[in-house]
Amino acid sequence: MKSEPDVWSLEQQKKAGQKGVAWDGVRNYQASNNLKKMRIGDLCFFYHSNIGKEIVGIIEVIKEAFDDKTDKKKRFVAVQVRFIKKFKMSVSLDKIKKNKDISHLPLVRQSRLSVMPIDYKSWKIICKMGKVNL
Repeated sequence: MKSEPDVWSLEQQKKAGQKGVAWDGVRNYQASNNLKKMRIGDLCFFYHSNIGKEIVGIIEVIKEAFDDKTDKKKRFVAVQVRFIKKFKMSVSLDKIKKNKDISHLPLVRQSRLSVMPIDYKSWKIICKMGKVNL
């Protein structure tokens, strides 16, 4: 899940506490469909886009898709997420692109997509790169 750190950062996510916050404002149908597939307990990487372009931590889905209150036309959804862990080392987009085992990720191929799936093998590789265990 991607956010510009000057709009919503991992530190702000952490400060939101256990009740978390709605991940809203998604206005791309493919990204919205990815939100709809999320289930309670799903873990997600938190990616700082534009500034930094790096995965900086992990968040968890605590409420499945619901109507996005910021969407007046009622076409898009949000999910509720909470902070889980900050990476010991952020994982830059450049490092992801250079790693042949994860260079297939949508983050590389569809860089503007704000919510995208990741396979288990790639998840483990990125966690290792970020020096976190989950």
